[in-house]
Amino acid sequence: MNEPPVTQESMSDPAGTAAPRDQPALRLEEGTVFLSGPWTLLALGSRIKTLEQQARRLMARHPKGWDLSRLSALDTAGALLLWRIWDGKKPTQLTCEPDTVAFLEHMAEMGAKQPPRARMGMLDRLAALGWATQRFAGILVDLLALFGRIVIEMVGATRNPLRMPFKEISANVHKAGTQALSITGLVGMLIGIVISYLSAVQLKMYGAQSAIILILSIGVTREMGPMLAAVLVAGRSGSSITAAIGGMRITGELDAMAVLGLSLWRRLVLPRVLALMVVMPLLTLWTDLLGLFGGMVPAKMELDIGYMQFILGIKDMMPVVNLTIGIVKSIVFGALIALVACHHGLQVKPNTESLGQQTTTSVVMAITLVLLADAIFAIALRNVG
Repeated sequence: MNEPPVTQESMSDPAGTAAPRDQPALRLEEGTVFLSGPWTLLALGSRIKTLEQQARRLMARHPKGWDLSRLSALDTAGALLLWRIWDGKKPTQLTCEPDTVAFLEHMAEMGAKQPPRARMGMLDRLAALGWATQRFAGILVDLLALFGRIVIEMVGATRNPLRMPFKEISANVHKAGTQALSITGLVGMLIGIVISYLSAVQLKMYGAQSAIILILSIGVTREMGPMLAAVLVAGRSGSSITAAIGGMRITGELDAMAVLGLSLWRRLVLPRVLALMVVMPLLTLWTDLLGLFGGMVPAKMELDIGYMQFILGIKDMMPVVNLTIGIVKSIVFGALIALVACHHGLQVKPNTESLGQQTTTSVVMAITLVLLADAIFAIALRNVG
């Protein structure tokens, strides 16, 4: 008596449960693995791992062949799953429609054509360095052009003072200056304490306790004060400026201002540049004051230098030109931070991804230019003060 033919209703997984028509299934019968149902991404879903484990258990029994003639549908996901089960090698005995064979072979070719991971040679590295240098030079040129537009707006405002946006300047001075006093003062005090403690340990060894006054006064007023204030303002106010202008780009406010004939440079860029040029010297002086105050406490505790002796020592030992250099540097730093922040804010495209990218780039570029400008000042003024 002949056995009834195998149909989709009689197929089941190795556990013996019947597989519905609309679900993929596989079964080993008489040495052949039969596949049934739709092997598509929608049908496979979360069962991909389960089916792969079942197939590998059947592969361990060394089947003679595979039969795909009972598949109701097969897409890219199902074909890739089969190639993964077969470890990239087509079975010697494969029963299926000619179209299915062609589709499987095409998927195998596509998998074999995946390019290997590229290795950067010396020429590639030089090309990448050249591209980065060209991009950095392009940003500097854009900043120079933006600075020229600001100079033109300032000249026009001096001829007609009513064109000067005093309210915007005042608002930005409050945001970038008044609200930043706490963080800059705290960081300045902590840096002064750290420098004083570290210096006291070394100065004790050589009996040069009074030199700590000179180290703190020159180090804080000429270098640490302007640099700390610039880095904090770049991370705090610079990112805020870029995000604010970029948000106006996303909401269409910049386009509306252009339609109304309002100058973006006078209304958006000029107030922020002038505000940071005014704020940075004040924040630098505040940071210097708190840094020196923080250095006095360890000097008293570790080196027994009185507070009045410390203050008088600063007056006698520190040349005033060092304080002047710090103030001039802070003005330049403020202009650089504002120009970079406004430039990247205007470069934002009308999507949130560009806003985040330009804000991050703005902070990194501002701090980089501040460090570069500080190095130029250090070389140019090495014999001053």
